[in-house]
Amino acid sequence: QVQLVESGGGLVQAGDSLRVSCEASGNTFSTYAMAWVRQAPGREREFVAGISWSGDGTYYTDSMKGRFTISRDNAKNTVYLQMNKLKPEDTAVYSCAASRYTYHNDLSLYDYWGQGTQVTVSS
Repeated sequence: QVQLVESGGGLVQAGDSLRVSCEASGNTFSTYAMAWVRQAPGREREFVAGISWSGDGTYYTDSMKGRFTISRDNAKNTVYLQMNKLKPEDTAVYSCAASRYTYHNDLSLYDYWGQGTQVTVSS
């Protein structure tokens, strides 16, 4: 079992940058692909980015490419999402998820989920 805890969310202004983190429990983190998913009020969950267990492979939703960067540090059991040039429409709860099968956008293949961290972007 993997427990995931996100941190680093907050209130920022449009155009700012923010990095959110997700720390995993246990000693199996490096065997899981990881992803960031977000959910805005009244909207469905939206895949943001995924990263392979080694960090060599990444995958982004097209609208996030160039602004968001996913990375991981297996020694720290942590995955990160660096968000630049934030927009009000990026406001959402950002959650991380772990999968043994994929780092792409099929959310049904993710086994473990964190509770999320709120990111609010003011205009």
